[in-house]
Order: sequence, then C-alpha cells, then structure tokens
Amino acid sequence: MKTIKTLLIAVLVLACAPLTAQTADEIIANYFENTGGKDAWGELDGVHIAGSVSAQGMEIPVDVYQMKDGRQMVKISLQGQEMTQMAFDGETMWTTNFMTMEAEKSDTEMTNNMKQQATKDFPSPFFNYKDKGYQVELMGTETMEGTETFKLKLVQDPIMVDGKEEQNISYHYFDTENFVPIASESEIKAGPMKGQMSKNTMSDYQEVNGLYFPFDMGMSGQNIIIKEITLNPEVTPAMFAFPEKAATMDEDKN
Repeated sequence: MKTIKTLLIAVLVLACAPLTAQTADEIIANYFENTGGKDAWGELDGVHIAGSVSAQGMEIPVDVYQMKDGRQMVKISLQGQEMTQMAFDGETMWTTNFMTMEAEKSDTEMTNNMKQQATKDFPSPFFNYKDKGYQVELMGTETMEGTETFKLKLVQDPIMVDGKEEQNISYHYFDTENFVPIASESEIKAGPMKGQMSKNTMSDYQEVNGLYFPFDMGMSGQNIIIKEITLNPEVTPAMFAFPEKAATMDEDKN
C-alpha cells in the first residue's frame, strides 16, 4: 500500500511539472528547431524586412536590413521622401536629421555599443550565446499577452551610457507550446523615459524559405506589420555607408 501511494505521488508530481522540467538550453534549442533548424539559421547571411508602421493615422513604409557581418539599415518613407532612420556599415553609425534632412554621424558611445553587439546579435542573441560570453537564466513561467510562457533572462555585454558602464539585461518570453518568443522587455537606459521598461511583442509567425519569422511586431508602442521578408538579400556597401556629400562636409568643418 505504501509503495502504491509513493508511486501515485511521483506520477502526480511529474504530471504537474512538465513546464518547469525544461532548462534554458532546452527552450532555446526547441526554439531554433521549431523555426527551421539551427544549421539553417547559422547559414543565414542577411535579412531584408519590408513592412509598415502605423503612426498618427498614417501608414509609414519601413525597410530593415540586417546582415551577418553587422551592417544594418532602417529606412522609412514619409510623405514620399525616403529617410535613413539608422544605418551602420561596420564602422560608422549614422542617421538622417529630420529637421535638416542631412545625414549625421552618431556619437562615439552609441557607435561603439553598436560595434560591440552588431555581429553578436545576428540572427539572434540566443544563437550560440555561450560562445558570445552571454548568460541565460530560466526565471520560471509567466503569463504574457494572455499566453503561458517561459521567462528567460539574457545578460549580454555591458554597454556604455553617458560615460558609465551599464548592465545589459533583457527578459524574453517564449510560448510554452511552440517555444517561440512572443515578447521581450528591457530597461530604457537614456532619455526622458530612462529607468522605465520597454516592451516588444512578436506574433503571427510565418515561414520564409524554411525559416519562421514573426510578421506582426510591436516596438516602442508602435505596431509593425511585415509584408515581405527576403533572406540573403543582395546589398551594396553604399547602402550602409555614410553619404559622400555629408562626409565631405564633415571634413570641411575639421
């Protein structure tokens, strides 16, 4: 009788704890497996995302390029005029000043932070995270966006903020059924909202040439609807480079 009772307790414990039995590494491994396989993600050289952002009653077209070598670009089209919201060619980070419509280089601190993470975070900061020196911790389960999730804490390389080294910690919520991230949170380090938590959401995962991407994303309070994703897009160095005209003006000032 005692043996039967012991077995019954063991069965109940196992039945009630399928979620907590997961480890952080198992969750990450399932994520890559369920979205196309780790080998396929490792062979990816770049992504071009074309979509639109809803803001103030307008649909603003957005193009995002992310390359394995760290080059990045975010371009928007506003009232028929294309503007580079952010670009990084591996050395120089720059943006378009919306007031003057001139290209301007980002400050040294922002550029160095970008250099530090740009190559490490493609295609995901969780990809071979231990080789990057990152740390991941399973914080348990939590309901997020109405969905039961695994909450993972990600610790990346420290960043510099106003001349001081700051911890770079974010929290990521993985759907317990499909093991895909549906939300992330991180602390805002500068600006009027410093100290508050920024939240991003991801949903509507769709297949693109064997890999799965979210086609509906919420970032900084804005909703981004993805219309098309192109893998390994054709790019040129000029797409990411600081414009020659602006570079010449900078030289003249010096």
